[in-house]
Amino acid sequence: MNPPQMAGWNLALRFALELMALIGLGIGAWSSTTGPLRWVAVVGVPVAAAAIWGVFNVLGDPSRSGAAPVEVAGWVRLGIELLILGAGVLALAIADHRNVAIGLAALIVVHYAVSWKRIRWLLDG
Repeated sequence: MNPPQMAGWNLALRFALELMALIGLGIGAWSSTTGPLRWVAVVGVPVAAAAIWGVFNVLGDPSRSGAAPVEVAGWVRLGIELLILGAGVLALAIADHRNVAIGLAALIVVHYAVSWKRIRWLLDG
């Protein structure tokens, strides 16, 4: 099955969601730590999440460049996406930014609702 194409606005939304999740992870790391470890966490947690997001991909995924530095199964990729985006929401909620967390969660649901063909492709592949 050929990978489905995604609308430009949905790709832009996806990129914004990725950034918001990484920012949320940084905010959560800042709120959850103290002292010198705070600075390590606020940089390290989002960088680690971004590295995982960028490295583990499905070959030919149209929502990415199509490249896969480390090729994984579609269900694994979907799990990585949901884990990182969900962790960003959770981190914001824990850091007492509940309204922002709710908004981010709602946008994630919208993105995946309109990306159902990609989800089906990931799970069937």
